[in-house]
Amino acid sequence: MTETAFDGTDMTGAGRTPRGAVRRQLRRRGAVTIGLLAAVLAVPLLPLDPLSVDPFARGLPPAFAFPFGTDLLGRDVLARTLAALAVSAQVGLAAAAVSTAIALAFAVAATFSQTADRIVGVLTELALGLPHFVLVLMVAYAAGGGMTGVILGVALTHWPRLSRVLRHEAQTVAAADYVRISRALGRSRGWIARHHMVPHLLPQLVAGFVLIFPHAILHEAGLSFIGLGIEPHLPSIGIMLADSLRGLMAGHWWVALFPGLGLVLLALAFEMFGETLRRAADPREGVA
Repeated sequence: MTETAFDGTDMTGAGRTPRGAVRRQLRRRGAVTIGLLAAVLAVPLLPLDPLSVDPFARGLPPAFAFPFGTDLLGRDVLARTLAALAVSAQVGLAAAAVSTAIALAFAVAATFSQTADRIVGVLTELALGLPHFVLVLMVAYAAGGGMTGVILGVALTHWPRLSRVLRHEAQTVAAADYVRISRALGRSRGWIARHHMVPHLLPQLVAGFVLIFPHAILHEAGLSFIGLGIEPHLPSIGIMLADSLRGLMAGHWWVALFPGLGLVLLALAFEMFGETLRRAADPREGVA
């Protein structure tokens, strides 16, 4: 039987990739992902109007004037898709940042005492045991929906897995000799956390942040699709997909294809980049 680590990685050495290949893959995927994110975030600076309605251009298929076609109200699907991806990226970055901060805080707090470690362990397992999307729905609804509700819903439900990984690493650092020496010298817990814990956890922290991002934007689209996400007057992939149901009935396939494809490509780019970051940070992956 193949032996796996707590995060599902193979520990027997089978399927390992040489370290150099992982690093080259990391640089390549990192450049593509960062470039894609920068382009998406720069969309609001472009002269695009995703809210402009043209009654004389309703339901037009993709053409030179409208590469992604228009919807049933005559709005440019390309402009709306790009603007919606920019909103998704903003929500994803905010939610991933808050979720990562929560995971780090719990991981460091678990090293303070056995009682704190047990409390963090129980909270983590309890959060992992609850139905995930149902919990996202409940938090988003309690927060009143909208962009704030989406960010809180995603941030407060995506920290457990990362916290479990960071907690394991933090406990390893806490047991190291140099940490014991720092404590013997009278260093405070905050000083040890800043100078020993966080630098050691930084690779896993960055990889976790990148991996949470695609889940955040997909959940944002799901919440917006059912009406608990981004406000209806703002461009959102979920809202566009919900509105596209009528268009699909009329044979307007482009109103659903291009927004959905853009969301999948953005999420997939970050998913692949985050997995490569995780492999690069894993000492069991590849050879030095």
